[in-house]
Amino acid sequence: MPIALTETPVAPPPPEPPRKRWTRAECTILEASGLLDQQRLELVQGELISKMGKKRSHVNTLTMLLGWLIQVFGSDFVNPAAPVDVAPEDNPTNEPEPDVIVLRRELSHFQSNPRPQDVVLVVEVADSSLTFDLTVKARLYARAGIAEYWVADVLARQIYVHRGPDSGKYGSVVIYGSQETVSPLAAPHAEFLVGSAFPQLG
Repeated sequence: MPIALTETPVAPPPPEPPRKRWTRAECTILEASGLLDQQRLELVQGELISKMGKKRSHVNTLTMLLGWLIQVFGSDFVNPAAPVDVAPEDNPTNEPEPDVIVLRRELSHFQSNPRPQDVVLVVEVADSSLTFDLTVKARLYARAGIAEYWVADVLARQIYVHRGPDSGKYGSVVIYGSQETVSPLAAPHAEFLVGSAFPQLG
């Protein structure tokens, strides 16, 4: 006798095929071979993440934040699109490339990636990458002990400010809206109006 279904049966999703997990050493070989030419990639948790294809709004916000940080800290201490080291246990399969880093010492001191203790502020500008930046990247930077991490949310016109890294996470995460001001820990007297980071939205 036929059986009437009240719900359509859903087949379980097929298992994902195994992925190749990359190491920094392997990426160095790829770069030397020229296979990564014309591509801007960062290594996060063993995966190569594309940094290409930024929207105009992303570029505008990055430009505004970068300009202000250079005014506050000086061009010798502010580095855009530069890779950083993270916690020793994460370093073999991670080499993140934040949108901006602010350094404790001048750029001329570094012949290799800055270490976490060399970095006073990391900034990511997020549109489609917001969830990734607030979860995977935040945990990576917290495990490294990076004191302050900002995520500029382009769509919502706000900045997530992460502070107090402890046991692999940030103890404080505060969202600053477009009408509010925020000051970096390393420059407490410098105030940034959040809305000025998003000129494309008025």
